[in-house]
Amino acid sequence: MRKQNSEWTTVIKPKAAWFDINLKEIWHYKDLILMFLKRNFNSAYKQTILGPLWFLINPLLSSSMYTVVFGQIARISTDNVPKFLFYLCSNAAWSYFSSCLSSTASTFTGNAYLFGKVYFPRLVSPITTVIYGMLSFFVQMLLFVVCAFVFAAKGQVIHPNIHMLYIPIMIMQMALLGLGIGIIISSVTTKYRDLTILIGFGLQLWMYGTPVVYPISQVASIAPGFEKLIWLNPVAPIINNFRYAILGCGTFNYSYWGISWIVTAVFLFFGVLIFSRVEKTFMDTV
Repeated sequence: MRKQNSEWTTVIKPKAAWFDINLKEIWHYKDLILMFLKRNFNSAYKQTILGPLWFLINPLLSSSMYTVVFGQIARISTDNVPKFLFYLCSNAAWSYFSSCLSSTASTFTGNAYLFGKVYFPRLVSPITTVIYGMLSFFVQMLLFVVCAFVFAAKGQVIHPNIHMLYIPIMIMQMALLGLGIGIIISSVTTKYRDLTILIGFGLQLWMYGTPVVYPISQVASIAPGFEKLIWLNPVAPIINNFRYAILGCGTFNYSYWGISWIVTAVFLFFGVLIFSRVEKTFMDTV
């Protein structure tokens, strides 16, 4: 774009260095992010009977299944909180993280047709995915609040506490961790497509290695010492602390949460670095 005084306002040039990343440019494309959000919403529920109601149906079905399988059949403890609320709360947090990771992991392969036609900062696409996932998360949390009032009316006790002030930070961390790991996978799968097959399977295994359907206290009672390995899972402190802030079950662990933030920062840093490097040549391999 060129002004009348012959000064260029926008210059598009190839990136040569590893650290040639212009994050400020993303802000100039905020309108494009809004357009992508609208596109994602319309494409997700176009030609569906129930439409956005799936935001509610999915967590209800998942939490009900967990309550029956893990709560009633396996009889896994939920630290003296209502089982359905335990699983609904855990599922909301895990679903947001996993959707951020799995959706951003297909950034290059899923948008190759668009990236090959028009220029815009490629990070706009995964950022849009992360923001779009928040819509489902907030709807699930609204559902949780309604269910919590129903259980409270029946005499069931939960203990929300002052740690709820940390929830926005936890949401941001889930988004950044999912984004960082997702764009690393996206960068690798431009050349090795068969790795995409492992994403769904890997997320399933990861979920069982994360205290989503069980509290960490249950691990400590069954396999003493093994809970330390669970804590080293970067998602485990987030889920545990998120659940404690809302339900008051378990304990709030600051030390492992700090380690989780370090891991998140490392994945995000290298993710953006590798993503920026790969975007220059991905059209030759995708």
